[in-house]
Amino acid sequence: MSSRSRATAASEAQEPIGRHLPPPFPEDPDYPFPAVPPQSVAVGPGTDVITVGAGGNTLGFADILSQCPKLGEENGGSGTPCKDALAAGIPARLNKVSREYDRMLTVLHERAPHAKILAVGYPTIVPADTSKCRYNDPTQFAAITAGDLDWLRTDVLEPLNRTIEKSAGTQEAASFVDLYDSSKNHSVCDAGKWVEGFLTAPDQLSFVHPNALGHRNAANHLEAAMLNSLD
Repeated sequence: MSSRSRATAASEAQEPIGRHLPPPFPEDPDYPFPAVPPQSVAVGPGTDVITVGAGGNTLGFADILSQCPKLGEENGGSGTPCKDALAAGIPARLNKVSREYDRMLTVLHERAPHAKILAVGYPTIVPADTSKCRYNDPTQFAAITAGDLDWLRTDVLEPLNRTIEKSAGTQEAASFVDLYDSSKNHSVCDAGKWVEGFLTAPDQLSFVHPNALGHRNAANHLEAAMLNSLD
């Protein structure tokens, strides 16, 4: 399974969520992107280990991230405008993740009954101390307010990891790979960050994705989990 796909990718054709970037970025000549087969067709009775990185797109985290800076700017950088606008819908989003993640794990186990499934969680993105984050800095969280960053950490991102961990716990063949604790001092707003902000200087769009150091941390934890699963 590829990293960070929708949880439905295991059982349904995937509809890529790519889109044209706003000016001054050039349009992608390959857009719109055709649907691709379910990733689960790649596994079968002879599969030993499956790694899964999914949940964030099912939650709609990119949509949340696109709304929060606009609301923060409209509110003058104060308060919790994104929380005020979106908090009521978060439980339903998390419930959707739970349902689709459970279904995905079931499909994977049916297709690869002898495989160990490693459900990979998400790293720390927002620091516990949001005073580290510079308001209106596109290399961090742009115009998302400090209050909304706290909300995103405690009410969106941490519950997302708990939802994935809980789903993994429903199947004997699955286990949760925690990236959160090991990355707590490497958020978007830390000097030694493992996750980039909206932009990577000078002008590369990164939209809050892990950098090479973040991928290395994930690889180290996955390697250890794989070795444990094959003992």
